[in-house]
Amino acid sequence: MNDLAYTGGNVADEADVIVVGAGPGGSAAAYHMARHGLRVLLLEKTEFPREKVCGDGLTPRATRQLIRMGVDTSEKAGWLHNRGLRVIGGGVRLELDWPELASFPDYGLVRTRLDFDDLLAKRAVEAGALLRTGVNVTGPVLDADGYAIGVEAKVGPGKEPTQYRAPLIVAADGVSGKLPLAMGLAKRDDRPIGVAVRRYYHSPSRTDDDYLESWLELRSAQDRDRLLPGYGWIFGLGDGRVNVGLGILNSSSAFGKTNYRAMLTDWLNTTPADWGMRGEDNADGPILGAALPMGFNRVPHYTRGMMLVGDSGGMVNPMNGEGIAYAMESGELAAEVAVQALARPAGADRERALSAYPAELKNRFGGYYRLGGVFVKLIGNPQIMRIATRHGMPHPTLMRFVLKLLANLTDPRDGDAMDRIINGLTKVAPAV
Repeated sequence: MNDLAYTGGNVADEADVIVVGAGPGGSAAAYHMARHGLRVLLLEKTEFPREKVCGDGLTPRATRQLIRMGVDTSEKAGWLHNRGLRVIGGGVRLELDWPELASFPDYGLVRTRLDFDDLLAKRAVEAGALLRTGVNVTGPVLDADGYAIGVEAKVGPGKEPTQYRAPLIVAADGVSGKLPLAMGLAKRDDRPIGVAVRRYYHSPSRTDDDYLESWLELRSAQDRDRLLPGYGWIFGLGDGRVNVGLGILNSSSAFGKTNYRAMLTDWLNTTPADWGMRGEDNADGPILGAALPMGFNRVPHYTRGMMLVGDSGGMVNPMNGEGIAYAMESGELAAEVAVQALARPAGADRERALSAYPAELKNRFGGYYRLGGVFVKLIGNPQIMRIATRHGMPHPTLMRFVLKLLANLTDPRDGDAMDRIINGLTKVAPAV
């Protein structure tokens, strides 16, 4: 614990670790750190429950992380289970079950972010973390050597300036990345990025679905022969509503030049009338959008007393746009490293331990994200996407391989031939 004095304003809640942002990554980091005995201060700028722009669908990879946090993922606990992914494209409708693996459960989940994030933050508190909401962190507190030793914040309705001190900071502040930016970590333009928009609709006929549904081809209601850029999804929520949205990648020529909200409406006007997704009558809230920072688009993931977790470090999977699983996984890894590092004295020995965090992230995901970058460039070409859809979709075995690859679901050892191919590709690919 540092003993630096602060003059002016308030100094509050010194801890072993300050986690900024109580999204899935921040709450996972706080939970695992607190469970190992660290004093954790979890700071969140909003109040719970609160909404987040998301597809609300979770693959088995994210489900595994929930189980590792001791979350009850049963349907009785309010989760809608799904068996796999339904893919629509090229005139084919294909249902692909999640693979049966030793490393991951064989089911995915759906739950809105409105109470999902609240639930994870409560798990962190139950493990011993101190959660403070309504705390808008504005930047890091740096020592004379440029190391983060705390954060500055505005607190409460009066926006009272306050400082919180700890020898280690975890930035889980999302795509905006205020803290990393203040440490000189800008986004990398050579990494993929996407944009997604989504809306809720009341749709009793589609709300209870055993599969997450992905549309590889989106057609315009104004011209059925015209393909819209991007991909779409329809995820039943089990409560009478669906989460419907679309995403587009920066490899597409339409990126940044398209009215995504109008495009979503255009596509939905092609859906059957009894689904209730045409017009405004069954809409539940506005169309909202968010950026998807992919493929480690901000590095390094540790520098001068600060670790980056989740979207703050650009950890969204370029293959499928999934962010929650990687946010939670990086949060758990950050906790494992932090526990070991903070058991060492401040200085070179502790820094050596903390350097294991970016090294292990690179080892786990670097090659896979490199493949994802190639994938993004390929599917950004409409001609290649059309050919792949038309010729790939009619072959279920090939599509099962594609599902494993895109969802990053393989057994590292003793897997089948598909697992060995995918694992081999990620090992030989140069890490990003």
